Amino acid sequence: MLKARVITALVLLAGLLAALFLLPASGWLLFASLICAVAASEWATMLGFGGVARNLYAVILGSLCLAAGAVAGLHQEATVAPFGLAPVYAVSALFWVLCVPFWLRSWWQLPGQGAAALIGLVLLLPPSLAIAHLRLLSPWLLLGVMAAVWVADIAAYFTGRAFGRRKLAPSISPGKSWEGAYGAMAGVVIYGLICLNHVGHDVTASGYLLAVPVLVAFTAVSIIGDLFESLIKRQAGVKDSGSLLPGHGGVLDRIDSLTSTLPIAGLLTLWMAR
Repeated sequence: MLKARVITALVLLAGLLAALFLLPASGWLLFASLICAVAASEWATMLGFGGVARNLYAVILGSLCLAAGAVAGLHQEATVAPFGLAPVYAVSALFWVLCVPFWLRSWWQLPGQGAAALIGLVLLLPPSLAIAHLRLLSPWLLLGVMAAVWVADIAAYFTGRAFGRRKLAPSISPGKSWEGAYGAMAGVVIYGLICLNHVGHDVTASGYLLAVPVLVAFTAVSIIGDLFESLIKRQAGVKDSGSLLPGHGGVLDRIDSLTSTLPIAGLLTLWMAR
């Protein structure tokens, strides 16, 4: 299992980096739409959709991502600030910050398939568009945001194993601890400040101080995204969202924390571009 995980991770990383730096904007938007479609198929499977309904749902969400991205200009290299995406990102941010914490606390069940399909739209369309948007600004920006989520996962894992005592959400994800969450926050803050020091040569001391709570909040939202998918999988009675990636499960398993963080990162870039 470990060998399969390592090989799959290396192949995925190589493919991601090649696509990230070599594809034109139109090709990358198509790639983001494909990710959206595959993740939508896995979401529909957990909802209990049959084969035809699942495939139709995946095609609809993938096509919506492609169409919305084209309307926002994400297929053109010259596009800098697609402000038309702001409402999409805002809906996503409100969902993760105001709705999901109560969902996790109360163990809400997914509503009927129609409403759950709409939740999937909120869950998957904004981060897929953010993938195209952030890469358009800079491949390094998108990679940096994704790396922050990876740093959070790695720091949480090792800190939790070394110091974990108090369970964060034992009924949802027994392996997560408060100590792991604090380690994730510390890791992301250190990573973020190093990045800020590298790219922000004119950043003031107050800028660094302001970045700390932003990075802590980013990490918290990342953890919420991870916990939300864990809850949905537990309620659906499945271990993984899919089996496409050997040793890793499905695409949705790999982007769970990104679904919550990427739209917020996109919203921040639009705010900074005003």
